[in-house]
Amino acid sequence: MSLSAAEDDSASEIHLPADIDWEMLDKSKFFFLGAALFSGVSGVLYPIVVLKTRQQVMLNDASSFKMAASIFRTEGCRGFYRGFGTSLMGTIPARALYMGALEVTKSNVGNVASSKLGFSEASASAVANAAAGVSAAMAAQMVWTPIDVVSQRLMVQGGGCDSSSCTVGLKKYNGGIDAFRKIIHADGVRGLYRGFGISILTYAPSNAVWWASYSIAHRVIWSCIGCYCCKKNENGNGGGSGYRPDGKAVMAVQGLSAAMASGASALVTMPLDTIKTRLQVLDGEGSVRGRSPTIVQTVRELVKEGGLGACYRGLGPRWASMAMSATTMITTYEFLKRLSTKNQESYALS
Repeated sequence: MSLSAAEDDSASEIHLPADIDWEMLDKSKFFFLGAALFSGVSGVLYPIVVLKTRQQVMLNDASSFKMAASIFRTEGCRGFYRGFGTSLMGTIPARALYMGALEVTKSNVGNVASSKLGFSEASASAVANAAAGVSAAMAAQMVWTPIDVVSQRLMVQGGGCDSSSCTVGLKKYNGGIDAFRKIIHADGVRGLYRGFGISILTYAPSNAVWWASYSIAHRVIWSCIGCYCCKKNENGNGGGSGYRPDGKAVMAVQGLSAAMASGASALVTMPLDTIKTRLQVLDGEGSVRGRSPTIVQTVRELVKEGGLGACYRGLGPRWASMAMSATTMITTYEFLKRLSTKNQESYALS
């Protein structure tokens, strides 16, 4: 990939490593290494997800620091990893579906957009990334929603009342298997897919916005670097053959692009994520006639508790989680793709 820093012929160019599409990957290595790498990433970020989830099911507001201190004081470090085993079991197949759908869609849509529809390289990349984000989210939610329902209920097990806050009434479970059995007994398979619709409405646009924004931010950052290199060349401080970034520079730009893309995505989808979490965690006895709460009932309860601001509870942890997750995910993901190429010498970083 080569990005021009300016429109004139004298402009410097950024000579990036070649893009790696689906056909270039060793699939077995891609999925095996991906499962190991992303399991590690999930373990590092899991405590932030626990904080976010507990804040979303609280009856009143409390800061992330107070919540973290309360968990550590009453439950110790173990409290930050409630439900992690269940979550990890779902992460591996869900990530496999996500990565497969992402790469297949990105490759196919990108080819159609550029060759048949005549889009520019930048536009084709943004469209392909947005479409890939939607398809990847929808594929992953088939596995992830049941795991999310169970793991989130385990996350809030210790979230009772203290001096500053109180969570909604919840059933108690003795691990993931017990939670799975009780949910099936109470609501059938449908109970495991509670909030599936709103999960799609949350993650599909979130992924579309994130991947499209990432593509745009990535290109803009490299263009700015190219302009800087161009000015250096004009002043006689650099060569004229263009700039070839090393592996560290490439990863730094990927990480910065990911962090920038996470901001808008978190703000746009936060209310939907809060409603989704409430639907998946709340028990039937907290709603009318013992039935599972509806989206409208959940919104009304949130507004009663704290106005529209209640829909943004946990925004800080979610934003932090998305930014860190996105940064580690994209750098790990790109590293994974280069490790998994069929001919690594052709795609190695400079």
